[in-house]
Amino acid sequence: MAFVITSACQNEKAGECIETCPVDCIVEGEKQMYIDPDVCIDCGACEAVCPVEAIYPEDEVPESEQKYIQLNRDFFKNR
Repeated sequence: MAFVITSACQNEKAGECIETCPVDCIVEGEKQMYIDPDVCIDCGACEAVCPVEAIYPEDEVPESEQKYIQLNRDFFKNR
């Protein structure tokens, strides 16, 4: 299970998550940050520092934000 960045990050892109990630699995996209699910080690460091509370463990993403799980995967699949 990886962490997922949701809509609160769109056009925000504060960047604390990138600086905190010990395995460099967070990438800046055009509209928001994304977490590579194949590299994420589930440490939660990014979630703790996100100033807009956009990051969730995959199994805790709110129902209204579920589409971001697939958007995150697609971002890395298409790279």
